[in-house]
Amino acid sequence: MILDLLKQKGAVKLQELVLATDSSESTIRRDLIELERRRLLKRIHGGAALLQTKGAEPTIAEKSTKNLQIKQRIAATAASLVEPGDCIYLDAGSTTLEMVPHLQAKNLTVVTNGFAQLEALAERQIRAYLLGGMIKLSTRAMIGSMALESLRLYRFDKCFLGTNGIDLELGYTTPDPEEAMIKKTAARLASQAYVLADGQKFHEVAFAKVADIHEMRIITDKLPEEQRQSYLNQTDIIEVDT
Repeated sequence: MILDLLKQKGAVKLQELVLATDSSESTIRRDLIELERRRLLKRIHGGAALLQTKGAEPTIAEKSTKNLQIKQRIAATAASLVEPGDCIYLDAGSTTLEMVPHLQAKNLTVVTNGFAQLEALAERQIRAYLLGGMIKLSTRAMIGSMALESLRLYRFDKCFLGTNGIDLELGYTTPDPEEAMIKKTAARLASQAYVLADGQKFHEVAFAKVADIHEMRIITDKLPEEQRQSYLNQTDIIEVDT
């Protein structure tokens, strides 16, 4: 019944489930924990929501307006880690785009595969390089073998990546294998690699793996409470104030 309601609505409140199933709150909470463990849904504040399908990918316009204030706080925290003279990589995510207005470090060099990032960097007179390759119209990201070839010419002090899903066992994932390869390669070419993700990305799993949890640090607004220590055991976490 819980899963049927979710398929109809996409997200349901705890009280809706209590009334629909004629069950107690404690019973529903236990069921939600079990269904989340089986990767059939994810718990959200006050209820539950369907997981995204593995290949689903919002456009850059859709991503840019979702959870904007939280993304801006995460982005500001990420930008504060950039030091004068750094060479950094920004990928084509909506949260990394929000970093650009906060980049204050002098003598900064930025490499990106994001067309929107390039435009924003140029407006702020920040020295920037765009990877060659094919532009993916939905996300405005440069992808493909030419992008990978040009990426391998660089080395970074830090790289900042977006992700579509974070899972303790399955790692960081994104819907497009070509974008996943760009992200994976950028992380390996950086002394420090960071994933920028709002709390809704946890428990999500997309089609293509980028890396295991321990391979990158996470900047987020909210860790899943029941898995907090497990994440902290695997990697460094920066939680922003919201």
